[in-house]
Amino acid sequence: MLISMNSTIQTVSLFNLALAFIPVIVVIAIIGKWQLGYKKSIYAVGRMLVQLLLIGYFLTYIFKTENSCIVIAVLAVMLFSASWIALGTISIPRKRLYLKAFGAILLGGGVVLLLITQAVLNLHPWYLPSYVIPLAGMIFANSMNSISLAGERFEAEINRNVAYEKARGVAMHAALIPITNSLLAVGLVSLPGMMTGQIISGVSPLIAARYQIMVMCMIFSSAGISAALFLTLIRGDLVTRD
Repeated sequence: MLISMNSTIQTVSLFNLALAFIPVIVVIAIIGKWQLGYKKSIYAVGRMLVQLLLIGYFLTYIFKTENSCIVIAVLAVMLFSASWIALGTISIPRKRLYLKAFGAILLGGGVVLLLITQAVLNLHPWYLPSYVIPLAGMIFANSMNSISLAGERFEAEINRNVAYEKARGVAMHAALIPITNSLLAVGLVSLPGMMTGQIISGVSPLIAARYQIMVMCMIFSSAGISAALFLTLIRGDLVTRD
């Protein structure tokens, strides 16, 4: 089921890439004209540029590695970071809930990652960086977002003295809204980035569709499982607090 990149894929030159920033400059100019704080937009675009260039060089090295320990270390950094960022929407100190967020993402996302890479794709070697790292990024990011949404809504409901079971249901529903909308829109409103990239690189649309189906199932399940685990683990921290 594994595919290789088409050698005829068009390379974007630096000059052509610079052309993509023309509409970006237009938007920043509009923001400045309307006095909406253009400096933040410039910072965001600049940071995006630097981060992606750096990660491009970094992944070039990682994808060539034959050391599973390096891949595991990268996954660990992603997991630790996602667990910390996910708690930014909750008023309780992060240190108090960190292990619970970590455990929810590790179990919810980790199990799905293992299933996809070792059963669905059957990677050889099992830690193949060019597949494991991007897929893990999608899984952990969606788990992180679902926990963040679930935690924020759950806390709001508990503060309104809503019963735990009802608050949990409302929070779970809120956490799954983004991915549910994506499931409804994919193929009709949008072609997701992974599928678009594969088609542009010369992969058959039918094969690209299979991969995208796999990805949609992957992110839906990891987001749902992680959110459910987190809401279960934090019950005592929010329901019984003073």
